[in-house]
Amino acid sequence: MKKEIYADGVGQIHFAGNMVRFDFVTLQPGAEGEAPKPEMSERVIMPPQGFLGMFNSMQQLIDKLVAAGVLQKNNNA
Repeated sequence: MKKEIYADGVGQIHFAGNMVRFDFVTLQPGAEGEAPKPEMSERVIMPPQGFLGMFNSMQQLIDKLVAAGVLQKNNNA
């Protein structure tokens, strides 16, 4: 059985010990009336070459989502 991980986003990406480290976060409820707070839930560590491969795959997916109209380019960025 494959493990599936959910994350609301990436809290930090950093480079340490010759590895790229992604800290994924999930949003946890704050006190009543407060906004949810991000809490680190998982860390993925990979070599720089793996990071570059992942970045390329993500860019290709972004291009497909733009072409499908799911995302729009922000020309002001």
